[in-house]
Amino acid sequence: MATASLFILLFGCMLIGIPVAVALGISSIVTILIFSNDSLASIALKFFENLSAHYTLLAIPFFILSSAFLSGGGVAKRLIRFAVSVVGSIRGGLAMASVLACMLFAAVSGSSPATVAAIGSIVIAGMVQTGYPKAFAAGVIANAGTLGILIPPSIVMLVYAAATEVSAARMFMAGFIPGITMGLLLMVVIYIVARIRGLPAQPKASLREIISSFSSALGGLLLIIIVLGAIYGGIASPTEAAAVSAVYAFAVAIFGYRDLGPLKNVPWRRPEENLVWAAGRNVLQMTVGLPKCLTDPEVRETVMHAGKVSIMLLFIIGNAMLFAHVLTTERIPHAIAETIVQWGLPAWGFLIVVNLLLLAAGNFMEPSAILLIMAPILFPIAIQLGIDPIHLGIIMVVNMEIGMITPPVGLNLFVTAGVTQESLGWAVRAALPWLSVLLVFLVIVTYVPQISLFLPEYIDYLKGYR
Repeated sequence: MATASLFILLFGCMLIGIPVAVALGISSIVTILIFSNDSLASIALKFFENLSAHYTLLAIPFFILSSAFLSGGGVAKRLIRFAVSVVGSIRGGLAMASVLACMLFAAVSGSSPATVAAIGSIVIAGMVQTGYPKAFAAGVIANAGTLGILIPPSIVMLVYAAATEVSAARMFMAGFIPGITMGLLLMVVIYIVARIRGLPAQPKASLREIISSFSSALGGLLLIIIVLGAIYGGIASPTEAAAVSAVYAFAVAIFGYRDLGPLKNVPWRRPEENLVWAAGRNVLQMTVGLPKCLTDPEVRETVMHAGKVSIMLLFIIGNAMLFAHVLTTERIPHAIAETIVQWGLPAWGFLIVVNLLLLAAGNFMEPSAILLIMAPILFPIAIQLGIDPIHLGIIMVVNMEIGMITPPVGLNLFVTAGVTQESLGWAVRAALPWLSVLLVFLVIVTYVPQISLFLPEYIDYLKGYR
């Protein structure tokens, strides 16, 4: 009875237009009050305990803040310039460079919508100006932007790690090769389409331009090395690395590239100054300018935006974890696990069910909410069937990628529509032809587990060898 009431309330609230996060909270609270002896005070306590008990979740606000500084701090345009210099001369090279730029930005942001907004706002217009169809350009970016939650560091992976208590560091390791594989797969498809449709190529970049663009983008690229190197090397936990990334992104945006804050567009060195004098002046600017930077309206707006996004996401996570608590209390995951095991489904058959279930859920719910609801149900079944929990996590993340570009709740579609100033229906039509690439990739990741497990197992082997 409690289970039926829980799901009837959830879907009833969603059908009348209540936001998913609020619907999760209402259905959970009403079910607890009716079918248990818990008070409202204990429910509120449980809500905050769910958030505070998972240290990994603390990394989410830091990565969001880091992404906000990098999005507004000129990192995206420098990464795009570097990507174009590397692959732009190939047929369809500007679209391929857009995918490469999305891969690089994903490795410093951890957010799919942020990747689409930062890269798409620059390259979609550029592709249209050089002869690409607008729908083609928008579809490529909407799909490539999903790499923001697959290539580490990933906010969605942190949520899965919190829900299942697996290692967030191992999840990050597992997402690295699948992320690169998916990016290369998209590039191959772009090349084939470009050859068929006669899409243009950019002039070949000189070695000097490649070196210049690389040095320009180095501020952003170093963040990848700092964050992932610290995590994979065992120097820092994902949460500690996220805090470092936020401080580093602030420093790069304000003092490095100087695209934000009171030092905006102030040159690092005047031509008439010698190197020693210029270095001293720059250090003095940074020291004196720090208090001004912290109170600058543009910096404050960036921090406020990151705070709003963090609060929104943590509110969704808190309600979803409360919902998962009710599921666990009613032993729903255990009952479902026992039923599926009794069916005698093999592991490959169970993974088909998992994919169909997650693809359906991705149409209507936000990725973090889906993971927090579904992971406690699917995790014990996967363990009984001998499926590696890290492999299951990557499968779930790839499903969440597809959910980002499927209506009606695909976040990337809304961002793409906003960037292109077109309707949501237009963005859907632009993105859906590329969905087949992601579906093929989902099948590959599902049934070739070593794509996900090779790197974490190899690093474990190296640590054991030492």
